[in-house]
Amino acid sequence: MPVGIIVNSLSIALGGVLGAMAGHKLKEELKGSLELVFGLCSMGMGISSIILMENMPAVIFAVILGTAVGVSIHLGAAINRGGVCMQRAISKVIKNETSGLPEEESVSMLVTIIVLFCASGTGIYGSMVSGMSGDHTILISKSILDLFTAAVFACHLGMVVALVAVPQFLIFLLLFLGAVLIYPLTTPAMVNDFKACGGLLMLATGFRMIKLKMFPTADMIPAMIFAMPASYLWTTYIMPLLA
Repeated sequence: MPVGIIVNSLSIALGGVLGAMAGHKLKEELKGSLELVFGLCSMGMGISSIILMENMPAVIFAVILGTAVGVSIHLGAAINRGGVCMQRAISKVIKNETSGLPEEESVSMLVTIIVLFCASGTGIYGSMVSGMSGDHTILISKSILDLFTAAVFACHLGMVVALVAVPQFLIFLLLFLGAVLIYPLTTPAMVNDFKACGGLLMLATGFRMIKLKMFPTADMIPAMIFAMPASYLWTTYIMPLLA
């Protein structure tokens, strides 16, 4: 059962509702401080996964190759365009009336949270780990972050933030179901290297959240597709040759 996905989606919905209702009472200084803490927590989650790495060359190769593929096919730009389409659809359901931001800035911010919640490396990684191993820790930890992140964004955008939980749930559920089919074909080393690859993406996401370095995290997503095959090839064919 996709417990982690359900908890994560509910946390976004709840955070959006709470932020829309009480967000005007939060000071800007507090909002800025919370954003930094969110980034720090994301980096901590990433580091805890990176230490599980068993085949460093395979993981590094997967990250480099995956990022190159993502940049080449303009995956990040495609995700942003998808975010714009989702924003238009959501805005037709709920009209934002609480934001004092200019319309262009408001749209940009909503696209940002759609990408953050629906297409982040952390969410994709967590959903697949949940489906493969039944470990919901990553998604539940992410849920705590998403609860407060949604609340902070909803201070500006209103109740529309809560609706982002719907497409997020559908996307993560598909990843969960797909991972269930993949898991029987994996080895413990492949799973650990996959987790480590996802951890690198979470670390990069943390740097983006604190606005220290804007890593192309959306373009890095294909790295997780290559992580397991690279780990398998390394342990099965390359390591015996080196030995």
